[in-house]
Amino acid sequence: MFKGFTDSETFTQLPDSFFHHLLKEIKDADELKVTAYFLWRIEFINDPFRALCQTDFESDLLGLSAEEVASGLEKAVQRGSLLKVQKDALFYFLLNSPRGRAAVQAMESERWNPKIGGAIVPVERPNVFKLYEENIGPLTPLIADALKDAEEIYSSEWVADAVELAVTNNKRNWKYCEAILKRWKEKGRAEKQNRRDDKESRQRNVEDKIKKFTGG
Repeated sequence: MFKGFTDSETFTQLPDSFFHHLLKEIKDADELKVTAYFLWRIEFINDPFRALCQTDFESDLLGLSAEEVASGLEKAVQRGSLLKVQKDALFYFLLNSPRGRAAVQAMESERWNPKIGGAIVPVERPNVFKLYEENIGPLTPLIADALKDAEEIYSSEWVADAVELAVTNNKRNWKYCEAILKRWKEKGRAEKQNRRDDKESRQRNVEDKIKKFTGG
């Protein structure tokens, strides 16, 4: 029996189409399991090539045999939720999204050859979506895309630190967080110095207002 979720859970973002369309359309349990598993696993791929091979699907975790995994994948490909492309001796499965379709086209036209490695193992990382919602505001689709892009460009650690700094400075909006990240990348990240500068700037503003009010 499932004992319930814990306080330390991280959450995986799922496309709205999964709930609006796929959830009611998919009748086969094997297809539903491999589709949900795929959406979870690619969230942990820190690489532009977000794909899985059939061997990356953990049969024990899914409660499926290798044959059932293969059957579920083929049904997902037939439905159009996943894409399948062969490169050398391997078959890759990608999400049927603009990025996935572009990757497949690049591979088929020999313009791109992904690195062939072993299974991609999920690693723990800060959940920037949850962090944003708890500290900045509601997570809209545009903000979610911006957060994903920022993770790829700057790293999840930088994004988390930028959110923390925005909260500290009472600037709870994504544009401020993005400005921090761009500054760190362009001028080099000196976190302590940046925070000291921000603190001194706020102090100067307070002193200027006091002088203006008192006529000093």
